[in-house]
Formats: sequence, C-alpha cells, structure tokens
Amino acid sequence: SCHTRDGRGRPPAFDGELNHGLLLRLSIPGRDEHGGPLPDPNYGGQLQDQSSADIPGKGTFTITNTTLIGKYADGTSYELAVPSYSLQLSNYGIEQGNIMHSPRVAQQMIGLGLLEALTDMQIRENADELDANNDGISGRPNLVWDKVKKGHVIGRFGWKANQPNLRQQNADAFSGDIGITSSINPKEDCISGECLDALNGGSPELEDVFLDAVEIYTQTLAPPYREDAEEPEVLKGKQVFFDMKCNSCHTPYFVTGPHPVHALSNQLIFPYTDLLLHDMGDGLADNRPDFEADGNEWRTPPLWGIGQFKTINNHTRYMHDGRARNIEEAILWHGGEAQKSKEEYLNLNKENRDALIRFLNSL
Repeated sequence: SCHTRDGRGRPPAFDGELNHGLLLRLSIPGRDEHGGPLPDPNYGGQLQDQSSADIPGKGTFTITNTTLIGKYADGTSYELAVPSYSLQLSNYGIEQGNIMHSPRVAQQMIGLGLLEALTDMQIRENADELDANNDGISGRPNLVWDKVKKGHVIGRFGWKANQPNLRQQNADAFSGDIGITSSINPKEDCISGECLDALNGGSPELEDVFLDAVEIYTQTLAPPYREDAEEPEVLKGKQVFFDMKCNSCHTPYFVTGPHPVHALSNQLIFPYTDLLLHDMGDGLADNRPDFEADGNEWRTPPLWGIGQFKTINNHTRYMHDGRARNIEEAILWHGGEAQKSKEEYLNLNKENRDALIRFLNSL
C-alpha cells in the first residue's frame, strides 16, 4: 500500500485519503534510554490513523500548502509548494502543544541490500563533520541503536539514517506502519488507550521465518538498468552535476564490501549517496531530533532510479515529504550545505538546466 511496485509513496491527494505512503513520526522533547526520539506517552512514536476491528485510530492530519515564488537568473519564474501539517489528536487525550512531528514518504525499495553491503569505513571516509577541507560540506554518520546487537552503530536507512540494517528497518515498519509484532519488536506501538485492546495475532505475530523472507526480498531488489547514459545531453548534464559539486554529497559510486548474500558483495554500484547526514537548511527542517540527527539534518537520498517514479508510481513527488512536484523543485528546495549548489543552479541557463534534469532522469 505504501511501496506500490516496490516504489515510492506520496502525500495524500485529498484530505482523508488513506494508503498514500506518507506517515508522521511523533515524539516529545527529550531522548529515550538509547538516545533516540522519545515517544509521546499517549500516541507512541508514529501517528497511526488507521486501525482494526472497532478500535479507533490515533487521529488524523491535514496538509495546507502555501506558494513560494522565485526566479532564475534568466528571469524564468518558478513556484514551490510549502506544506504545513495540522494534527487532529483527540482519541487518546493529549496536550498537543508538546508533541513534535515529522512527515516521511515511503522510499523506493531498490538497491537497499547493496547499500547494506557498504562497510562502516566506506561511510566514515566521506564524513567531514568539522568541514576540514573548507568546502561548506560537513556530512556525518548517524549513530543509532541496534536492537539485536544492543549497541550503537552507523545508521544507513530511513530519511534520517535512523535504521542500522534492513532487518530492523523491516521489523520497525511492521510495528509502526501495520501494527505487527516480531521478535525484534515484541510489543505493540501502543502505550495507553483503546489500542491496548486491539486483537493480538500471536506472540510474536510475525514469526522469524517470515521476517527472514522479507529481509532477503528487500535486500535483493536491483536498481534499474540505465538507459541513454551516453546520450550527448545526458553527458552534458552529468558535467553540470559535477561542476555544481552535487557529487560532494551524492557520491556517485562505491564497490560494496562483504555481505551474507554473496551476490551483493564486491559489486561496483552507482547509488549517488554518501549515506551521511547533512544540514539542508531551515526550509526543509522538521525541527525534530532523531538520534544524532538534528532538526535540520537529513540523510543524502540515493538518486538511482529517480527518473522511474512516473513509470512505477504514476507521480513525481520528491523530498522527505513529497513536497517537490518534480526534480526541478527538489533541487530548488536544497539549502544549508547545498545552498551554494542551488544558487549555481539558479544561475544556469535553460539549456544547462534541462541537461541536468535529463541526466538525473537517466539514473
């Protein structure tokens, strides 16, 4: 319902639309015992707007968009949609002024096992937390809690790199998104209220044999084959991409390390990500910490396959909450460490802007 065709979610097309692939993380100020977000005492760590049987959902949310207008250096105008979120939380009784929320669209599922096969050293090698080279880019890894190892490790998955591996990512999605328990999450994401009376399908509801199956499935979905990679306009756009220093965060390639799934080991891959956290500016901030990630930081999303969104999911919504309606708007939303690159994009002529978009659509 969220990753249709193993693809990507989007914001709801109208108020109340369900199964669109956008969720809201919830927390209150403070940290849990492992340094992660502190769940709301009534609503837990995620707004679950759907429910089973006669148990009411935890609440709903609405999105209101305003318009931000700007211009390129050549005078061409553009418009960006600026979303704001309003929570309607009444079923469980809450002091809503204390709650923090962060919208997240479901990400595409391709190539995840290949990213899991990168070594910690490969991720750390691209980190430059103190900006030692003075290029304005200061990526750093997120250190998150591994529920099986019982310790902090480098995060790789999720919009804030708050998940250490695909097994835990899957188990947390089963718990938060669908309400299914597992050996990793034996308790429901329900702290108080009527959800405690929900039907229980077993302890755990998802046996390890099925968690194993979902893990191998999510590890082995391949990224798409690139088409038109050698076309002149694509190559021109690639040069623009490098000239703008987009590759400072969107690292083009790696060779994977060892992995239990042999086919994922020692593979030359082109994901265009460093898996690091970067300050993306106030415009994209959710103002909600997530382990080491602060309210302005996001993990560099992989770019492979982004030109296939229209074909796979019949939409072209980008960024963590789908606010960007196309790749052009996604670039224009960059700020913080990417502000200089965005300014260079604003100064490009239309021919070079089109070439850059053509390159990105080819990935």
